[in-house]
Amino acid sequence: MDRVSSFDEPLKKLLGGATAKVMAEHLDLHTVGDLLHHYPRRYEERGKLTALADLPLDEHVTVVAQVADARILMFNNGRGKRLEVTLTDGSGRLQLVFFGHGVHKPHKELLPGRQAMFAGKVSVFNRKMQLAHPTYQLLDASDADEATEAVDAFAGRLLPIYPACKQLDSWRIAKAVDAVLPSAQDAVDPLPASLREGRGFTPLPEALLKVHRPQSKADIEDARARLKWDEAFVLQVALARRRYADTQLPAAARRPVADGLLDAFDAKLPFTLTEGQEKVSKEIFDDLATEHPMHRLLQGEVGSGKTMVALRAMLTVVDAGGQAAMLAPTEVLAQQHHRSITEMMGELAEGGMLGGSDRGTKVVLLTGSMGMAARRQALLDLVTGEAGIVIGTHALIEDKVQFHDLGLVVVDEQHRFGVEQRDALRSKGKQPPHLLVMTATPIPRTVAMTVFGDLETSVLDQLPAGRSPIASHVVPAKDKPHFLSRAWERVREEVENGHQAYVVCPRIGDDAEEAEGKGGKKAKAKKAAPEEDGDKRPPLAVLEIADELRKGALAGLSVEVLHGRMHPDDKDDVMRRFAAGDVDVLVATTVIEVGVNVPNATAMVIMDADRFGVSQLHQLRGRVGRGSAPGLCLLVSEAHEASPARARLSAVAATLDGFELSRIDLEQRREGDVLGQAQSGVRSSLRMLTVIDDEEVIAAAREEAVAVVAADPELEHLPELRTVLAALLDKDREEYLDKG
Repeated sequence: MDRVSSFDEPLKKLLGGATAKVMAEHLDLHTVGDLLHHYPRRYEERGKLTALADLPLDEHVTVVAQVADARILMFNNGRGKRLEVTLTDGSGRLQLVFFGHGVHKPHKELLPGRQAMFAGKVSVFNRKMQLAHPTYQLLDASDADEATEAVDAFAGRLLPIYPACKQLDSWRIAKAVDAVLPSAQDAVDPLPASLREGRGFTPLPEALLKVHRPQSKADIEDARARLKWDEAFVLQVALARRRYADTQLPAAARRPVADGLLDAFDAKLPFTLTEGQEKVSKEIFDDLATEHPMHRLLQGEVGSGKTMVALRAMLTVVDAGGQAAMLAPTEVLAQQHHRSITEMMGELAEGGMLGGSDRGTKVVLLTGSMGMAARRQALLDLVTGEAGIVIGTHALIEDKVQFHDLGLVVVDEQHRFGVEQRDALRSKGKQPPHLLVMTATPIPRTVAMTVFGDLETSVLDQLPAGRSPIASHVVPAKDKPHFLSRAWERVREEVENGHQAYVVCPRIGDDAEEAEGKGGKKAKAKKAAPEEDGDKRPPLAVLEIADELRKGALAGLSVEVLHGRMHPDDKDDVMRRFAAGDVDVLVATTVIEVGVNVPNATAMVIMDADRFGVSQLHQLRGRVGRGSAPGLCLLVSEAHEASPARARLSAVAATLDGFELSRIDLEQRREGDVLGQAQSGVRSSLRMLTVIDDEEVIAAAREEAVAVVAADPELEHLPELRTVLAALLDKDREEYLDKG
């Protein structure tokens, strides 16, 4: 164990209390190991020593020279000052220039006759070579050896620039790293020897030395390749072990029954399933037929028919004598799913009722705002097994809810739920139920392998026949107000042609403005994108916009509102009337983002579109074009044409490919947001690896990890890997992995 101990050594033992305190509080670095894994962000090239006579233009150079003279010059009517220093080295002369507050220190130190090293980029000003704001180090002329050593150490080196903080700058972190670098020899190497040698990786102690103190760019490449692999591999082993442990749990196999509920349902379908739906259904049925719980992520484009695939899985479980529960993030969505599933099933959803099919089952809804009588009946139907399918919100998780035999849990929009909520529902089975997690937010493959790495993945990437194309356009409301007037005319035209429209706003606009329910995304939508923080206008609100439209651009049309703080009965009433075609225009918050299905709605206007994320805009847009008529999505924004916000909107308007958009979204937000707070353990363990750029590394590491765990699930023959895993999986990170 001694080999690990130097990595576990607290920093204050080596660096002193003050520095260690700043590192702990501001950089989350506590041990020698933490600091050795605090990698340079980039490297500054000092350049080799160059004679003043041979200075190349536009290159970084390091020179050793003597100060010939230094003078302060005023400009801008005395409001500005600059320090000009002339250097000489016997071969030529060079001018240095420092501006503003940067003149004080060099003015005191760079006195005529002093010798120093200077590093910077060579430019020309007034036909003279100069370095602007160079870094420099004074040389002690009295000690020639020390001066030579300083020159060698300073010049020709790749200088690491570390992620720093106000209290501790990069060069002080570099000094601290020097103090702990000898401990790199004690690094515990997590890679099995055969893998390391097979892939030709640098040994870990050497990789740590090379990343902190590279002699060449090749050293940096070597070190990065090795350190990225360590991160990817250790994480993938953790996930592979989780998957392996899941396969060891017992579950009741739920196999399709001939002439049962599923066959009756398939026989009455008015369309044929897409090839993708058939393929994914087979993957799910194969999983359900095993005596270990399924853990599958089903991701599919908006409108690709995920609900249909999930429903067929639920019917199979009911056929096999079990019950299925579908967990939805909002009441609107739970009601919508309940309505569309009972409509699709018809008399098959009326088991035990007059006129119901003798092969049918009961499909019940359970939400927090239901009346006592309806709630009591639903709970009774679940505990007796009368109801084969239940669709509900967080209310399903309460202690009172008991099942006769829970066989399958379907979680819709996984990212809206926390670990505890999903596990609480799973614990209601007599033994672990099968689990199907659905998301309509397309996830790039690497994120799926990292964030959802403990789930097997199925992808639905075909749209069912009959889905229409959606045209998307950015409407620059500030630059071209007449474009916005035209947008409202287009909405009116759609309504006159017998269709309906959505108008989406980031805020509700009543006095109790706040985040919209636990599952909603209001808090996110309310905050302007960072680049618009200077824009103090509050985001546009549903109630105000609806009012303006009724009085102005859409006067005479039936305009209704929908938002998360309405009474559930009112919400359901509005949705029913909109679905029935009695409401022309629905002005709503993002409550309509997922699952709302009104094929006759063809147009959507998104106000303050720059205040929504890329994936969210794509989700919202998926609400139109669901029938035979083409869809139209207008992204209204006051963001400046050259701003990142407008670039984001243009990207959304340019493609309907959700996977392409999720990649753009990821590139703009980087990993922090993607892995999110729930995955903070993973975020803090990914220092070198980027989920966006390192797809090949992650995919290869996953393959190797699966092979290692299959051969040795307890890692008995790989004690080093076990040690490193134990360090990764502290409590926070365990929780991250538990979310699968």
